[in-house]
Amino acid sequence: MHPTRRDLLTAAAAGAGLLGTPDWLHAAESGAAARPKVLRYAFNAAETGFDPAQLSDIYSRTIAAHIFETLLEYDHLARPFLIRPCTAVALPEIADDHRTFTLKIRPGILFHDDPAFKGQPRELTAEDYIYTLKRYYDPATKSPGHTSLEEQGILGLQALRDAAIQSKKPFDYDQPVDGAQALDRYTLRFRLRASRPRFLYTLAGMEAMAREVVEFYGDKVMEHPIGTGPFRLAEWRRSSMIVMERFTGYRERFYDATPNPDDPEGQALLARFKGRRIPMLDRVEVAIIEEAQPRWLAFLNGEQDLLERVPADYIPQALVKGELAPHLAKKGLRKYRIAGSDVTMTVFNMEDPLIGGLAPQQVALRRAISLGLDIKREIRLGRRGEAMPAQAGIQPGTYGHDPALRTEIGEYQPARARALLDTWGYVDRDGDGWRERPDGSKLTLVILTQADQTSRQLDEIYKKNLDTLGLKVELKVGQWSENLKSTRAGKFMLWRVGSSAGSPDGQGALECGYSASVGKGNMARFQLPAFDQVYERITALPDGPERLAAFREANRLLLAYAPYRFHVHRLITDLTQPQVIGYRRAPFWLTWWPYIDIEAPQTLTPK
Repeated sequence: MHPTRRDLLTAAAAGAGLLGTPDWLHAAESGAAARPKVLRYAFNAAETGFDPAQLSDIYSRTIAAHIFETLLEYDHLARPFLIRPCTAVALPEIADDHRTFTLKIRPGILFHDDPAFKGQPRELTAEDYIYTLKRYYDPATKSPGHTSLEEQGILGLQALRDAAIQSKKPFDYDQPVDGAQALDRYTLRFRLRASRPRFLYTLAGMEAMAREVVEFYGDKVMEHPIGTGPFRLAEWRRSSMIVMERFTGYRERFYDATPNPDDPEGQALLARFKGRRIPMLDRVEVAIIEEAQPRWLAFLNGEQDLLERVPADYIPQALVKGELAPHLAKKGLRKYRIAGSDVTMTVFNMEDPLIGGLAPQQVALRRAISLGLDIKREIRLGRRGEAMPAQAGIQPGTYGHDPALRTEIGEYQPARARALLDTWGYVDRDGDGWRERPDGSKLTLVILTQADQTSRQLDEIYKKNLDTLGLKVELKVGQWSENLKSTRAGKFMLWRVGSSAGSPDGQGALECGYSASVGKGNMARFQLPAFDQVYERITALPDGPERLAAFREANRLLLAYAPYRFHVHRLITDLTQPQVIGYRRAPFWLTWWPYIDIEAPQTLTPK
């Protein structure tokens, strides 16, 4: 039996707080001024849009994560992590050795109002998840997430994609597939080719969109995100400001969590907020401030409530021996410092005729660059000590990361780097101080970079290291989002970038070398059958010694062929103003806004 329009409108009223007494009415009745609770902070790079199937950058994904909801989610207070239902009623029933997953969606969940729905409330159904899943496989979407989804082996979806490519016809969204079925209006069943013990992580990242919205907006869907999440897009000035407002039709949800018994911070937050309705914020304003100095000053001046990742240049002003500086503590500011589940790296374009390729002299050039980069200097000067050397690409806090691992890239070895270059014919033939290629032609390394202060300082260190090796460098400055587009299109030589974990499993980091993900997670465009075989073994194996051994082999191949030079794992320090209550950086999930409260009056943002 389907819900009636009256049922749906009742659910919307309940979600808006119209069937109970909302917080602002309590405040008004008590004589207190009703002031919207607004969280203001900044991204240090521009967004690209808000269609989940087309996104790969963390800035856009952070916004989308609060608009679109997944079947499962990570418990915000549980550490290291705990998966619980989101739009699903319960965790899935798992059968057939982790090949079949069945779960039911909670009835009465509504999409944000939108003209695409022609004035009618629109309920979330099982078919919405199937449709959204198919969008990742539609060749026209060019989804960077297709490869990682296909690794899960959902039956029938790849065949549907192949049929569209071969026939050169539009993707058939109406064709049923065995692997993703709606058993009724609210029940989903997923069937996989092989056992996938970690498919829960995929369900925790599987969003739902409404087909009507995608078809209504067409190629403008990146600008019109309509989901069921706690926030909706209210205003967007591209690369400048993103304004999100609480979705008044959001279903009734309350602050609850399962922190560890030995986690006093989590226990304290639960005691303070348990039973409070979420989200507690009315509005989130995200500015795009790429330069470190104005971002820092905006926070100090009270124009921002949160400063994510204190810029490296301002770490000495923010911290004294790892603790919050006294002058900031006197203002009531709070510090949150963790080791990030991330890695920074130089990406080498393996299709570039100079820097790419698997021939010995090309491998030697990349390894020489890797050995010639002084990472300790980068950490000391460029990052003000807020990082640790990366020995491989798997991020801390994820399965497969080995904190005891030591590799050659962990050491600065300029003499060995110069010897490698000499041996393979990269020498200075014309006496101008710069090495030429083995065939005598000019050698210039073109590196994509950004204009912000941190990038400039890191560029200076990077260039000095390569100058010492006799390698000529040209820096090509652009916006981060544009550099990402160029890299994904293969129109670059080198780019230094960071990557954050998106799940508790380290295999996501290894996608950077998987050939099926070229142009997506594999930014280096690296293709090596031996690596693909190891990667596919990792996908199928259960967690345990055999899988960890496969991780080590994958690391060995990446380090040997050097499509990437892994730099550091960053230490992250966030600061909040006194009025921000409940902030806690999530290790790898993005949906944390609903758990924040603003308790003190805020100053108006200067115009």
